[in-house]
Amino acid sequence: MSIKFYNTRTRKKETFRSLKKGVVRMYTCGPTVYDYAHIGNLRTYFFEDILRRALLANGYRVRHAMNITDVGHLTGDQDFAEDKIERRAEKEGKHPLEIAKFYEHKFLSDLQELNILPPSRLLRASEAISEQIAIIAKLEKKGCIYTDEFAVYFDTSRFPAYGKLTGQKLSEKRTGARAQVVVDEHKRHPSDFALWFFLKGRYKNHILRWPSPWGEGFPGWHIECSAISRKLLGQPFDIHAGGVDHIGTHHTNEIAQSESAFEKPLARFWMHGEFLLIDAKRMGKSEGNLLTLDYLKEKKFSPLDFRYLALTAHYRSKLNFTWQSLESARNARKELEEFTRELLKEKKGRSKGKQQPYALIEKKFMQAMADDLNTPKALSVLWKFIHHYRKSKIRQSAAAYALLLTFDEILGLGLGALKIAYIPASVQQLVNRREEARQKKHWLQADSIREELKKKGWEVKDTPEGPVVTKYY
Repeated sequence: MSIKFYNTRTRKKETFRSLKKGVVRMYTCGPTVYDYAHIGNLRTYFFEDILRRALLANGYRVRHAMNITDVGHLTGDQDFAEDKIERRAEKEGKHPLEIAKFYEHKFLSDLQELNILPPSRLLRASEAISEQIAIIAKLEKKGCIYTDEFAVYFDTSRFPAYGKLTGQKLSEKRTGARAQVVVDEHKRHPSDFALWFFLKGRYKNHILRWPSPWGEGFPGWHIECSAISRKLLGQPFDIHAGGVDHIGTHHTNEIAQSESAFEKPLARFWMHGEFLLIDAKRMGKSEGNLLTLDYLKEKKFSPLDFRYLALTAHYRSKLNFTWQSLESARNARKELEEFTRELLKEKKGRSKGKQQPYALIEKKFMQAMADDLNTPKALSVLWKFIHHYRKSKIRQSAAAYALLLTFDEILGLGLGALKIAYIPASVQQLVNRREEARQKKHWLQADSIREELKKKGWEVKDTPEGPVVTKYY
């Protein structure tokens, strides 16, 4: 089955074909590890996980590389702002790499809780200094850089195609920037960017520092991804992915420096995930409205509830987060788990009817995913299947369970790890008492027992076949 992805570079859907048959080389921009990731950040990594899972489901081997930014990412797109990690280290009285290590560990833990597959290769910016210096040296030979006492800069006028990812010409970018951008007096053009900072001015006491042909200092943010992606995947590679906020500056600068240095494309496909909104505003640290995965857990939601919520929107569409939408996602996920356990019970007993594969349903699901990762449509196919299965007089449970696990290889909701739930005797007694109260129409008593079950971590759902009990996260 052919797969189509939206390519930011061409601004249209294109049939995907890997450079090397059967193998996809994919690079995704990793986090700057100076604080906890918020769920807006995590939505981007979730989209990249769905992309990777869809490729695997279509028979590709995926080499997935990601960086960890532990030096050089400033507090704004303008050069000579504060280094985010150094600022946090100073605030907490710790070494910058100690800060970076702590938040890197927490980030990877969040990915694990969301069932996001870990990258095949992960490399920190501080571990690829020589590779970054090598690219800057190559750019110097090509006349693409200039220096002053503060930094080494990339001269964007030396790359006529600058801005091609956004579709905006360099001349247009300069004109449009006059009113908004504070012009850095050290740069020749507002769009130029620092490749290497010297230990001068704000950075004279910068803790993380390395020697270079131009002077002791540390790398800028953009050069690390060019160096790390090339080191781990070569150039060009198949897919470069990230958030939409990277299109205009970070990814544009990556393209400029990589293609200027090596005179070949950096990546064939550029894919970007949209923002997660809260109260119709972008979620972010600067906006002061971020929510972390730990906070969702404090509110008794599973990380997989958020994963399900993210599945309900296309990755290129904004998703507005509300507690009501997360509650709906939890209910849907629990019903999906309930259906999975129903199939497990039927498999354990005796399935009715001849076992036949659900080839047409599987095809529809895979077609939805092959159409630029259309997860909402794929979920619709899944729920229609569940609805028809439950109404069917012939239960093909083994085939249905196999189909469900095939879908979950992409959805990543952990359905394959589910087992028939063991309900403690004390919990079952409460369920029985509640059912007796309901039969006698003692609604207040029934509601009271429901709350008691909830406090014990169990949720009861009334169905025509009787009460169904599930573990409450």
